This record gives sequence, C-alpha cells and structure tokens, in this order.
Amino acid sequence: MNDVTTRTVHRPAVPDSAGDGPMPDAVPPMESVVTGNPEATDAPRPGKAAARRAPRPVKLDAVCAQATDLALQAAHEVGGEMVGAPVDVTADGERLVTHRFAALQPGYSGWYWCVTVARAPRSKHVTINEVALLPGSDALLAPEWVPWSERLRPGDLGVGDLLPTAPDDDRLMPGYVLSDDPEVVEVEYEIGFGRPRVMSRLGREETAERWYTSRSGPESDLAKAAPARCGTCGFYLKLSGSLGSLFGGCGNLFAPDDGRIVSADHGCGAHSEALVEPAPPVPPAPMALDDDLEVIRTAHTPGSVEDSTDAEPLGHG
Repeated sequence: MNDVTTRTVHRPAVPDSAGDGPMPDAVPPMESVVTGNPEATDAPRPGKAAARRAPRPVKLDAVCAQATDLALQAAHEVGGEMVGAPVDVTADGERLVTHRFAALQPGYSGWYWCVTVARAPRSKHVTINEVALLPGSDALLAPEWVPWSERLRPGDLGVGDLLPTAPDDDRLMPGYVLSDDPEVVEVEYEIGFGRPRVMSRLGREETAERWYTSRSGPESDLAKAAPARCGTCGFYLKLSGSLGSLFGGCGNLFAPDDGRIVSADHGCGAHSEALVEPAPPVPPAPMALDDDLEVIRTAHTPGSVEDSTDAEPLGHG
C-alpha cells in the first residue's frame, strides 16, 4: 500500500506587469499538493460506489414483447390444448423476453407455460429460445425428494424385494465365533453363536418399545375390553431371552393376534379362561290338578239312532 503525503507549497505572487505592483487577490499565497497513491486513502468515491449499488435495470424490448402470437404458437406446439391465456411478459436481458401463459393441466395449479423469445441487434426478426412448463410463486409442488432409505416404512417390503442392512446399523452388534462344546451347541443359536450379527441392546430396547406401544400392547381398545391378560392365557407362548419377561406369541386360532407377538398385559375376548357361565336352571311350573268334574251327555247328530233305543251289543242285531 503506497503512502500518501500532503505537502504545502508556497507560491510567490505574480504581478500584473514587470514593475512592482500589489499581489492580485485571485492568486492564493499557498496550496496543498497530494503525492503518492490517492486511491489508497480512506476517502469514499461516491461515483463508483453508487454505480455498483444500483445496476441499470433491464429494459423490456418492445419488439420481443409484442411477439405474443409467436410465443403462443410455440407453446401450443408443446402443450397443445393445455395452454391458456397470456399472463404477463418479463424482460430477462437485452432483447430477451419471456411470455407466460396459464397452464390448464389438472393438478398444476399455479404453473405457467413460459416461452422465451429473443432477437439480434438491429433486427426485427424474433426467434423462439425455449418453451417450458415452470411453477409460479404459489404453485402446487411435489414434496422434496427423500432418499428411499428414509421414506421406507413398515409393510413396504414385498415379495422378491431386498432390504440391505447397513454395516453400521446401531440395532445390531457382532456375533460370537462357533464353539465345539456340546453344551454350548444346544443353546448357541439363542445366545448368538453361528450368526454374524445379533441384536444389540439398543435394538432390543427399540423393539420392545415398538411392540409395547402397538395394537398388541396394553393400551389398545381390544386389551382394555378384555376379561383377562395374555400372561394368564393358556394360548400364550412365552418368548425366551431378555424379551421373554414381557412378550410372547399368541397361539389361539380364533384370536385376532394369532401368530403375532403380544405383551403379557395385552388381552382379548378369546382368553382361555373366558368360559361361558351356564344359565341357572328354571324351576318347572306347578302342576294343576282338578278332581271336581261334571259329566254332560251330548245328543247324537240328527239322522242317527234314537237316544231311547238300546244299543245293540257290539253293533250286531
């Protein structure tokens, strides 16, 4: 950075003529001279700063702005009947203008067909640069893209799909090496022998929390209306390991959770001890017996034998 030096220079008075005369008032007795790099000073230069702060606005080219029919024709070639009425015209640069038309596609609210036109200097011939369907400030847009690993949800895995597990998955931890001990072989699968990775403590805690707060836990409407808990049901198959104290499998064919993991304090109406109580016996009604009878003789049907005639024995004469 160059130094700036200010030096005061004394200038002699210049007389009007060769003779002695008074010093004119227009000539100052001294002046200041600045040497060095004047741009190194801290004094602002308003001219250049103002030019940087206020760029010259782009002027809308009249020839390109009037080419609405040309732009509409180009939009129809791409969008067909989905191109609506003109909306506005904006200047993108020198002799560069964009015409916007309403988009009539269902589901594209706030979108516009944008046609950019341009022309060469000192030419009245307008040409098409590009045609595109672009969203406006209030357009209906699709959600931001999310990687598949983050948008995957339970139940998304279908037949033939593969879901690779990350090598650094916190839910898993390295398993143990194989053992030749016969006593260990009997329980090796339960404690992790023979598997590259087993569930970590974090994975077990997350699993227990997920199961307990699901519809197979104690807070579901089915469990609240149940007559008893699953832990006392004969169809409850208790899990082994650390999760066995709270969870088990349901083995009742007619239960809604058959074949699923349920918590011990879950319940449903298919509990093994939910027996139907027999109805109490209904006492029979007392028998009515009336021995006071009155015998009334009835007359024969007209046309039959007389009542006074003695009947022949066994109907023979």
